[in-house]
Amino acid sequence: MKPFEIVVLSGKGGTGKTTVTSALSALSEGTAVLCDTDVDAPDLWILLEPVTEKTFVFEGMEMASVDSQKCTGCGKCRDFCRFNAISIKNGKAKVNTSFCEGCGGCELVCPENAVIMKHFKQGEYYFSKTAYGPFLHAQMKPGGENSGLLVQLLRDLAMKEAEKLDKELLIVDGPPGIACPTISSLTGADLAIMVTEPSMSGKHDLERLGQLAFSLDIPACVVINKYDLSERHSMEIEDFCRSVNLPVLGRIPFNKSIVDTLSERKIPLKEMKPQIDEIWNKLIQHRKSLQQSV
Repeated sequence: MKPFEIVVLSGKGGTGKTTVTSALSALSEGTAVLCDTDVDAPDLWILLEPVTEKTFVFEGMEMASVDSQKCTGCGKCRDFCRFNAISIKNGKAKVNTSFCEGCGGCELVCPENAVIMKHFKQGEYYFSKTAYGPFLHAQMKPGGENSGLLVQLLRDLAMKEAEKLDKELLIVDGPPGIACPTISSLTGADLAIMVTEPSMSGKHDLERLGQLAFSLDIPACVVINKYDLSERHSMEIEDFCRSVNLPVLGRIPFNKSIVDTLSERKIPLKEMKPQIDEIWNKLIQHRKSLQQSV
């Protein structure tokens, strides 16, 4: 049977998404492959303490490059580019790869064949081992492009590893928000766990994330972290979840010992009990019901 892919998401940063992911990873007790698709600002590795076994270069899509020896500075490539990625400086064309979309039009219009499309290093991705299972993760370089492609690459590699090792689960720590990397993390997953916090912004961002999951036809459920910081907002979130048939797996209270343990780069599994155990048990039950309904 295909491994069941769970993606842990949050509508905003700082809700405790990675903390919940790390606890679920520990509770999986070796039955899962782990993956961090927050490639721009990964932090699951801090808690999992991975030992990197393989490092790979991620290049993304091709982008324009200019051979200054051939370039005459005619400006045809600059005039063609709709993304303002090319300028003429000191009589030569210069490419700003931060704006280049890789369309290749500049290469076609260059009369001197001075523009070529080539790959540039955008980041690295890693295959690592942890005490809780194999771990796929990555780091984009600052300003790196094509993070959505890197996210899909990581998920594909993690799923292949899970299938090879006959693992039951693939647990993915997704990026916050609803932008391209989140869409790439969520598309085709079996279940989304949306971690939120009891605040107006937490509820608002949960609603947006729920709409995204619904549009992609991905089953979703909710964990309310630090729920006791505002009982009123927690109740509003639960009312919203009931109104749209979003199951609430559980509520985790604020606990300073969780923060202290995280500051020591450790998974606060004991500090999150018994709530995290209840969430795990409900998750397993929810997974079984989803698999039976297919």
